[in-house]
Amino acid sequence: MCITPPALTKQIRQLVDGLGAPLFERERHGRNDAHRAGKDVACRARILLQQAETFYLRAQRAAEGHLRRLAIGFGLSSIALATKWVARFRTRFPELELVLDDMSSAEQVARLLSGELQLGFIRLPVPEALSACILQTDRLALVTPGEPVGPVCFDDIAGEALIALLPQRGQGLAWQIRQLYEHNGAQPKILQYASDVQTVLSLVAAGVGRAIVLLSAANIAPATVGLTPLDGEPAACE
Repeated sequence: MCITPPALTKQIRQLVDGLGAPLFERERHGRNDAHRAGKDVACRARILLQQAETFYLRAQRAAEGHLRRLAIGFGLSSIALATKWVARFRTRFPELELVLDDMSSAEQVARLLSGELQLGFIRLPVPEALSACILQTDRLALVTPGEPVGPVCFDDIAGEALIALLPQRGQGLAWQIRQLYEHNGAQPKILQYASDVQTVLSLVAAGVGRAIVLLSAANIAPATVGLTPLDGEPAACE
């Protein structure tokens, strides 16, 4: 796009009037330097130009029928299954753009309902507005340093303070642990919270305490911890 200097000056003046702040400062030698507000506007303008260029290219691809995008969510409990299936899908449909994001089941449900995701590997149940099928089952497990400890009943852990994932980072896991305790007439006690499951497992490996996570976390667990599945229906999920 071409623009004459007078027209550019007029547009800059209109921008300054609209912002109510100067964009340039004139020095003694007549040179214009960017004002603090001008530097901020310039930085944001560059970002907008980049976004506009990306939008234009994507619009072109869509108009030509080349843009086909599939946004997929997954959580820790489905990481092995999701990545394996997505890799197989990509080999069969290489023309599709696949975007795979790690997020909680609650966030996946929200994004599926808003249309931001087309597919999610999530913990059941789901709202009636979504269609779902069972891909695998999982189970709560006790994480201990060293080897798995053999059969574990709830009485073995009922009064123990545990390392736990922050509820806002794993709402489904926190809900299921509460269900397990309430089913047995107890309340979970927390020794320490961690912001991700990997940290929970590392704290157990370091001997800080024990934890309850999903058995599928064995896929990312260090060799220095053992996971023992917990018995009973409240410990199972789909």
